Amino acid sequence: MRKVYSKIESIAGNVISVVAEDVRYGELAEITSAHGKSLAEVIRLSGKTVSLQVYSGTRGVSTGDEIRFLGHPMQVSFSDDLLGRIFNGSGRPRDKGSNLTENLIEIGGPSVNPAKRIIPRNMVRTGIPMIDLFNTLVVSQKLPIFSVSGEPYNELLARIAMQAEVDIIILGGMGLKYDDYLFFKETLENGGAMSRSIFFVHTASDPIVECLLVPDIALAVAEKFALKSKRVLVLLTDMTNFADAMKEIAITQEQVPSNRGYPGDLYSQLASRYEKAVDFEGAGSITVLGVTTMPGDDVTHPVPDNTGYITEGQYYLRGGRIEPFGSLSRLKQLVNKDTREDHRALMDGMIKLYAAYKESLEKKSMGFRMSDWDNKLLKYGELFERGMMDLSVNIPLEQALDNGWKIFAECFTKDETNMRSELISKFWPDK
Repeated sequence: MRKVYSKIESIAGNVISVVAEDVRYGELAEITSAHGKSLAEVIRLSGKTVSLQVYSGTRGVSTGDEIRFLGHPMQVSFSDDLLGRIFNGSGRPRDKGSNLTENLIEIGGPSVNPAKRIIPRNMVRTGIPMIDLFNTLVVSQKLPIFSVSGEPYNELLARIAMQAEVDIIILGGMGLKYDDYLFFKETLENGGAMSRSIFFVHTASDPIVECLLVPDIALAVAEKFALKSKRVLVLLTDMTNFADAMKEIAITQEQVPSNRGYPGDLYSQLASRYEKAVDFEGAGSITVLGVTTMPGDDVTHPVPDNTGYITEGQYYLRGGRIEPFGSLSRLKQLVNKDTREDHRALMDGMIKLYAAYKESLEKKSMGFRMSDWDNKLLKYGELFERGMMDLSVNIPLEQALDNGWKIFAECFTKDETNMRSELISKFWPDK
């Protein structure tokens, strides 16, 4: 029988403190106030003083309200009934569907034992040439999308959600504008991908603590589906909002701040989420893509800086395009050797020539006289950006490779590409 406490020692922001015994970190409690019942989570233990974060906020909570500890951490329902549904950050329905209360699973558990993982070896096709051809997304990979506010990163995630060759899409939205939430909803519904999608959405107007729950709920559900042999892609946006929520709660708890006011355990908090990416032997997989906005386009900001040490590369989204320079999928070498024999060579050759195009573009802007080679590079760069970098391009990998050879043939002679002769003889297009 769980004890009921009727005295709250202090209320600071959305955090309350109570003197209690036999309570563990992360345990849920139910607060009964004049406005009804709300849930809270234990976030700090100091002797017998227990600090709890109230999910719905402390408005209406008084020091004489009752607190009953439930004896278990946050849980979420798991079943196939989740598919096509939209929930808030605490797992309650945001759509008009029924509340799911059966087969509850705990969230925020440990990452998978490395001995149970297999080496990444399969490609996730997205239909986006800058990903499939140049920085291939690999099953069980964890990658951030570094961007700045105003870039179409949510549009990119929506496209990946519709086109990725996976079984289930789980979207975790943190601090989303309501317009962005509606955009995801309408895009996936109109694109026919809603039936294989699950949304856990925290909007900017929702309680701040729900922002912290979104990644844990999304990844807990993803792990259960992966164990049922499903290939799951988890899309998280925006991990900077997640870190800012951590900072706000740390300030409420009067923790000693670290770099730029973020808590000292920022790295481990981010890592515990990203490390949920896994490919199970004999079962399914979890692949994680998380947007990380960089305030002021500063990659040394604590959130992208710490993220870079955890993940296996990154995508840079600038000017509405995935940048070929700086973007890196470190696991692409594990899969692009098995796609098509010209994949690696074409990937390297096109990027080298695009780098040369950038130099010619700089010469042109400074008023230097353009040589015939410079003019060829300028033409190549325009075709490359239009046919490969534009995010509206939606083609399979094989067609992207064929288009790469067509761009080569339109701009250069065979010798000027520095491609191997056996590849040229096999793939160079006939005019």
